[in-house]
Amino acid sequence: MVEQWLEKIMTSYNHDSFEARDSYAAQVYMPGKLFQDLVWWALQALPDEILVGLDIDANRKPNKDIENLFLSEQQVEGLFQGQGFVISEAHIVNRGDSYSVHHLPEDWTDDIFAPSRGARAGRFTHWLHTHPNAPAIPSGADADASQETSGIDLILGLRFSPSGPLPWFDDVEGKRRILGKEAALENKQQAKRRLFGGTQLPVIGMAPSGHMIHEVQLIAFHKTGLGINVIFIDDQDLPYGWDSLIVQ
Repeated sequence: MVEQWLEKIMTSYNHDSFEARDSYAAQVYMPGKLFQDLVWWALQALPDEILVGLDIDANRKPNKDIENLFLSEQQVEGLFQGQGFVISEAHIVNRGDSYSVHHLPEDWTDDIFAPSRGARAGRFTHWLHTHPNAPAIPSGADADASQETSGIDLILGLRFSPSGPLPWFDDVEGKRRILGKEAALENKQQAKRRLFGGTQLPVIGMAPSGHMIHEVQLIAFHKTGLGINVIFIDDQDLPYGWDSLIVQ
């Protein structure tokens, strides 16, 4: 079962995805339960980043009404493998620092297909890695790694406390996609007030690890640099916030 606070911020994210749909070249669909697992795995692996291989269900695609709702005027058909399908599986492949996390351990490579599948051995359609206490903005190493992806690359950024050896790193430029932008705005306001009154950041959720979660970010991109729209769906393959979306 997906926690209520996470459903709330996924609904907010979907509304933003709808409003900004023409800024993207294609769409993928992420089940809420799977996304919750990704958030928990990211926190359990601290202080490391994790690399997660994602597979799709070739028989699972949202209905045409949903596809048409998020269709972009800049749509590029056939851009990548798994385009428009539901992500159905996730497996942690590696963990490490920002430089080593993209490397695949030997037990995750496939010698038979490696030459044709590239450096990542292509066992998975999409790849996601985490940015602990840092924005979900790709680095040069992230962009280089994406060149070996047949699908797309995703970055999950988490702001949390206690931060331990990973204080929030914000000195980076790029487009951000925040789940629950209202909380993010409050975070910025609190950060300003903290200089004078020592107030704490708002908490949008609690993790099983005991971490307080202040902000969640997620972006997806194709190796060409085009942005990909991620739509969060429930157990019925309906976008979170579907009822309010269809009346717009």
